[in-house]
Amino acid sequence: MDDILDIQNVSKQFGPRQALNQVSFKLGSGTITGLLGSNGSGKSTLMKLIAGLAWPGSGRISILGVPVGVESKKLVSFMPDVPVTESWMNIGDALRFQQDFYPDFDQAKALRMLDFMKLRTADKVRTLSKGMNERLQLTLALSRRARLYLLDEPIGGVDPVARTKILNALMEFYEEDSSILLSTHLVTDIERIFDEVIFLKDGEIVLHRPVEELRQEHGKSVDELFREVFAEC
Repeated sequence: MDDILDIQNVSKQFGPRQALNQVSFKLGSGTITGLLGSNGSGKSTLMKLIAGLAWPGSGRISILGVPVGVESKKLVSFMPDVPVTESWMNIGDALRFQQDFYPDFDQAKALRMLDFMKLRTADKVRTLSKGMNERLQLTLALSRRARLYLLDEPIGGVDPVARTKILNALMEFYEEDSSILLSTHLVTDIERIFDEVIFLKDGEIVLHRPVEELRQEHGKSVDELFREVFAEC
């Protein structure tokens, strides 16, 4: 299995606060990995470093052997925890914006996803519910022909119905030669889609294992293990 993402000894500090400390791991193709941690554990910081939106204080990050920078951004699609759309847009505007900005944006796939998500190109962004907006943001991210998809809290703050729709869309439209790294602290609703999980606590990796191995070894769900590890957070 080829390594899509390779992170070696990455640290990041903001003033006196150590956001990440000597983080190292690799992700192969064909995997959906949960980046799990409580708020403030360093998940969003790590996502931004991988996406090339910030720089580590030390260590190195590469995607398919390409160091993070201008060239690696062609391989990565990032869904941040805030919308990338503007309130004046309708959904069709958002798709055209993505197509203009990203040469690898797959318009046909985006339209299929919109149909699956029960969204229409004429819908105004400002009229969308939070759940509908999250579905739109996911559509924009997954419709790029990238090799690594970074999804930062894609189900944060949405109702259970919207969460189910988002997770079903992930499974339906996921490209198997790519890799997804998905950050969340809402483990119960989402653990069914994970191939492996990374527990990030106080900026350090405390666990990185395949989900089935964890369940067989501990006889517990990922959510139960997560609650044990983060009980004091």
